[in-house]
Amino acid sequence: MADRLSINDNRTGAKHELTLSYGTHVNAGSAISATELREIKTSDQDFGVLVHDPGFMNTSACKSSITFIDGDAGVLLYRGYPIEELADKSTYLEVAYLLLHGELPNESELDIWTTDITNHTFLNEKIKKFLDGFRYDAHPMGILVSALASLSTFYPKSRDVHDEAIRARSIRRLIAKIPTLAAFAYRYSVGLPYAYPDNDLSYSANFLNMMFRATETKYEPDPVLERTLDVLLILHADHEQNCSTSAMRAVGSSDADPYVSVSAATAGLYGPLHGGANERVLEMLAKIGTVNNIGRYIEKVKQGEFRLMGFGHRVYKNFDPRAKILKNLAEQVFEVTGRNELLDIAIELEKVALNDEYFIKRKLYPNVDFYSGIIYQAMGIPVEMFPVLFAIARTSGWLSHWEEMREDPELRIARPRQIYMGYPKREYVKIDARH
Repeated sequence: MADRLSINDNRTGAKHELTLSYGTHVNAGSAISATELREIKTSDQDFGVLVHDPGFMNTSACKSSITFIDGDAGVLLYRGYPIEELADKSTYLEVAYLLLHGELPNESELDIWTTDITNHTFLNEKIKKFLDGFRYDAHPMGILVSALASLSTFYPKSRDVHDEAIRARSIRRLIAKIPTLAAFAYRYSVGLPYAYPDNDLSYSANFLNMMFRATETKYEPDPVLERTLDVLLILHADHEQNCSTSAMRAVGSSDADPYVSVSAATAGLYGPLHGGANERVLEMLAKIGTVNNIGRYIEKVKQGEFRLMGFGHRVYKNFDPRAKILKNLAEQVFEVTGRNELLDIAIELEKVALNDEYFIKRKLYPNVDFYSGIIYQAMGIPVEMFPVLFAIARTSGWLSHWEEMREDPELRIARPRQIYMGYPKREYVKIDARH
């Protein structure tokens, strides 16, 4: 027999029985159907009970098999695989395949998948004319949002979202083309000529090539930096139902094609509260300035005079598992690029905070943003490109959710309710009688 939740309505004296449902991890919480609450009424005219949940702090909008997070234990799984193992043993394209298909590819499947992606890296030349219309100093993220949406007009068949083969082709195109669009957006914003893809290179190496190639005939990235970027992409590939993924699902629920849906998700990421957190970590470290100032700023945090960026997370109430990986990665990167004082400040700040009762009590542990910005900066990637890198990584996750949603028999167009707080019905007043 299914578990039930009993609700006694003190307004009417009626008792209501609601069915509880569980996911794979039983201890991760149970859910009730919000539509069942509609049956809790005071009269036949009563609409029923709504769930009021600003920011969706405790609302399940879908069922998903893609990513599991246990924020209390600091666990992140992609399709059941721990993020630590994937970051250590897999490539980004391998993880993208996993997210989309549910299983890790064998050698043959990975070869075909990689070839399919590689064959779609180039852009229609007319897109360059589209980019040329932006202001000379346009933010790369703003360019990317617009350019992604424009792809819908280049591939009009993509609007048939009910055709599985068309969806699959659109997915491959998006994963392949977003690094090219991103690099083009950057080079336009700084007045550099576009650097075309080199399909002899890996996914991550090709992006570095399009970002940084100058006069050399063949760009050869440092293998440590190439692998670092790949790991960063893996760590940011998906993170359950965050703001941008929710935007992807909401827009996609209207049967919008994947190009405009990814554009909407990227727009969500453009907001500084979502995709700009690592930039604010850099600003904080720069403001602290030296290891000797850490104690003073820690006291300012306790007094409410200074905010510690890169610590704490809405979901994780333990150490963000991605931060642990990035801490070790940062050391490897700085062996190649030279040590940066910001890393020394970050390491010491982390050590002080993790041993201070104030932060322990509030479960303020380093998150993924704490180290990612330092690494990107060391690699020569400007701060304006930080959210763009985030978008490249997250595209495979967004598309996984979009594809999963397409196959969901419970799919409905997103249409939240509201609690109306305005005027009741009132009489219209003619303009000459208004005061």
